[in-house]
Amino acid sequence: MSEPSELRDLREPLSHQTTPPATAASRKALARRGGADPVKALMHRHRALCERAVDPLEIAAGLEARGVTDRTAARFRHRDVFSLAEEMYARVPREQETRATENAMPDVPDVPDVPGAPDASGAPDATGAPDAHAGWAARAGSAALALLPGAVCTAVVVGVRLTDGRPRLVIGTVGALTVFLSLRLALRRGPLRTASDTTSGTHAWTWWLLAYAVLGDGLLNAGLDGGPHGPWSPATASALALAVAYAPAVWCAHLLAVRARRTLAVSRGLADFADSVRPVLLTVPTLFLCALAALLALCGAALDEPAAYAATGSLGTLLLLARLLTAHGFTRAPALALGAAGAIEVIALATVFASRLPGCSFLAAPVGSVVDASGPGAVPGLACGLAALALLIHSTRTLTRASAHAAPAGAP
Repeated sequence: MSEPSELRDLREPLSHQTTPPATAASRKALARRGGADPVKALMHRHRALCERAVDPLEIAAGLEARGVTDRTAARFRHRDVFSLAEEMYARVPREQETRATENAMPDVPDVPDVPGAPDASGAPDATGAPDAHAGWAARAGSAALALLPGAVCTAVVVGVRLTDGRPRLVIGTVGALTVFLSLRLALRRGPLRTASDTTSGTHAWTWWLLAYAVLGDGLLNAGLDGGPHGPWSPATASALALAVAYAPAVWCAHLLAVRARRTLAVSRGLADFADSVRPVLLTVPTLFLCALAALLALCGAALDEPAAYAATGSLGTLLLLARLLTAHGFTRAPALALGAAGAIEVIALATVFASRLPGCSFLAAPVGSVVDASGPGAVPGLACGLAALALLIHSTRTLTRASAHAAPAGAP
């Protein structure tokens, strides 16, 4: 039995592959390449991508995601990936074209009236008005989810401030669990939603960093003073600011997604897209950091607590960048950055308490020097700040790729 011609084309070397039917475009391409057609095997390999694509840039983004670079495109006699994608887009028929004749029907059967469908004159039925209301309701629901963690945390802080003793402990414990559940619920939708669950280690380090932001500075101070000798005050202003800052984080992520998709639609190349998206990518964490600083000042004044700008600001920026990268499919770097920041905080606490062992007092010297110079917030500020800086540099190389924004991230 003779094998199909498509399989023979794939198995033969590029120099012996047959060429497609001669057209004006293909004759020009073949004249440039000589007798061989090295693009044909690439089109077979990525046929589904080419058939689904609505423009050459979508093919270029798909090729980039699969590891095709400008150097690879040079082997196919093209100056860059976008030029290669343009030829592939021109030569491979799209699904819409191949299905055009299949969808053509000589007779159109009668169908029952559907609410909201246009009538014979082409005007939509009056019952179609709920579509606009449905869109408004969806946007209102997304806004409510973005505000949910902040609202729940505000209620918990008020309850803790108005009670004392055992009721205060119960409200604080139950409230922390409620804030956790509300945040998990909010993260299931919107631009910060991840397509797949992150690793358990990433979740553990994230919650450790948040717990340290609330309780870590007080514990570190107590440890350096020979304690703790009793309960210490949590940093409720930092906790409340971080919870309320989830709404600005969602807005910043939405801004990045919208601007990236618009740029993707008008860009004429991968380098052009990267140059256009990079300023937006640098603006997003800056806007979020400004919003978080304002919230810290407001919460600190309302609760009569000092605002931990360095520690809480660097933590919020780190969490935003880590979530953005994870939402776009880059999970390794966020896991490493969160783990490194959390490990520094763990080591700082461990060395302080280990210094109480006989002959180990020197272990607390580095942390003690940092705290004496800049306060207990310097430890998480340095840990989270360095990790956030590393993620920002990493994101300028990953989130500026067209393949990272080929599909709306976090879309329901």
